[in-house]
Amino acid sequence: MLGCIWQYVYTSYLRYWLKWLIRQATGTCELQRICSGYNPGATRTSKAEYSLQSSKNKVLRGALEASKDDLEKCVDQIMKEKNIKPEKDPQFRGRLHVCLLQITGYSSLFSSVEDLRKEVFSSECPQHEAMLLKLWGLLMPSVELESRITKQWGDIGFQGDDPKTDFRGMGLLGLTNLLFFSETYPEEARQVLSHANHPKLGYSYAIVGINLTEMAYSLLRSGALKPHFYNSVQSAPELRDFHLLYCYLAYEFDRFWVAEEPESIMLFNQYRERFHSIVKTRLQDPAVSLTLAPH
Repeated sequence: MLGCIWQYVYTSYLRYWLKWLIRQATGTCELQRICSGYNPGATRTSKAEYSLQSSKNKVLRGALEASKDDLEKCVDQIMKEKNIKPEKDPQFRGRLHVCLLQITGYSSLFSSVEDLRKEVFSSECPQHEAMLLKLWGLLMPSVELESRITKQWGDIGFQGDDPKTDFRGMGLLGLTNLLFFSETYPEEARQVLSHANHPKLGYSYAIVGINLTEMAYSLLRSGALKPHFYNSVQSAPELRDFHLLYCYLAYEFDRFWVAEEPESIMLFNQYRERFHSIVKTRLQDPAVSLTLAPH
């Protein structure tokens, strides 16, 4: 209770006067101090984001919802509101622009990911079917698929004779991630598949992959991936960056699973949560960058 009261008093009253006093002493506003006092990445962008969110100025708060094309105009408006002279702080404009690209880009990325998740896999769509068949070809290059509906799909970890039923939860996002991993890291994807088909330690490759898509999606939705994207993408993060994050999760989960040597696939949920906790802990590091680095 005392903590909540202190937080309210600080954000509502003390923070404003503290900022005012520091500005009088230094001649710079909070955003200037953030942009000059921290290196590019999660710490700078996160502090800039908090500063803008906490501002009582509508222009500053509005910058968080601006479109990519309007960001330069937003920076000019902020500099005018804060009376920041370009000749006195020539690097401020570019630094704040990058922060705003990352902040607003994260929101745009979630919208793009959500649209893909909501897109239902359809057997009537030639593009969807082509993606599915391409996934088979990349993972099983030396094995011909006997027919579109076949038990062979189980060889790459689908549950039934027709994979379309497994995409219900994550929609086309699940298939897109599986395909991206196989296209971008073909050797690593086939290595993970070989582990998934191990007689003792095996797991359902495609089903687990779709489960990891859900993990990536939930981390994105909660905002937990902000430090990763703010560190690894010095602009607005895009769908490709989300797919690369998925590749990291797919590869690292496999390493984790093989190292742990679970007694049974029935313990999957337990180990999945342990891996989830590991990832969330890594994301607390201000310098985090979850990039696939094959061993």
